[in-house]
Amino acid sequence: MNGVETILEGLRQQLPVRLVRYRLPKDAGLVIVDEVNGFCTVGAGNLAPPAPDEQIARMVERTDALARAFRAKKRPVLAFLDTHEPDRPEPPYPPHCIRGTGEENLVPQLAWLESDPDVVLVRKDCINGFVGAIEPATARGQHGLSHNKLLDWINLHRLETVVVVGICTDICVMDLVLTLLSARNHGLAPTLRDIVVYEPACATYDLPRETAEKLGLPPTSAHPKWPAHHMGLYFMASRGAILASELEEV
Repeated sequence: MNGVETILEGLRQQLPVRLVRYRLPKDAGLVIVDEVNGFCTVGAGNLAPPAPDEQIARMVERTDALARAFRAKKRPVLAFLDTHEPDRPEPPYPPHCIRGTGEENLVPQLAWLESDPDVVLVRKDCINGFVGAIEPATARGQHGLSHNKLLDWINLHRLETVVVVGICTDICVMDLVLTLLSARNHGLAPTLRDIVVYEPACATYDLPRETAEKLGLPPTSAHPKWPAHHMGLYFMASRGAILASELEEV
């Protein structure tokens, strides 16, 4: 057992998580986080996988099947697309998903979502999709006011459950889920009961410490995939998210 496997086993023992089979209610919506070329397509950019990644491939496959099942039943779908302007990168990460590069677009397997007029696409310029969904109000006399496209979508459809999938489990997915949990608890989405993270359709990237140091990066850049994935799941569950290994009645 190597060092990363030892860490992962320790996390599973000391910070256990429980995945359940979740029964979807009628009023359920799907949120897809950042399944774009710049994070998922091999060689597509600074933060794209350098080689085929089994976990990412599984995530895209499961997301595609889930999204098609949701749309077949006319359930609502919202997709976040990480998108940055050339003069506004996202520290501390290297330039990625810059508008016009193609990195910011959905992976080919999910590109069909763009042609579905009932799918909501939200281009976000920060890690936290909840914050990225905030837009200024444009109506006359509302200078300085804003609205949140994610909350608008949830409340318009009176969703009881939101299922969240995407990348990275411990970064963009986790930030969105934690903030949405607080928004729910604060009463900003009155019908929302459950926020479900569908684990088979989540993934994160792998950057072992040895690789980071060979690339000239500081040791703090290390990001071993499986411990990071586990920690993301743990923190989301500890704040009230439901972790699902299976979804029923999709």
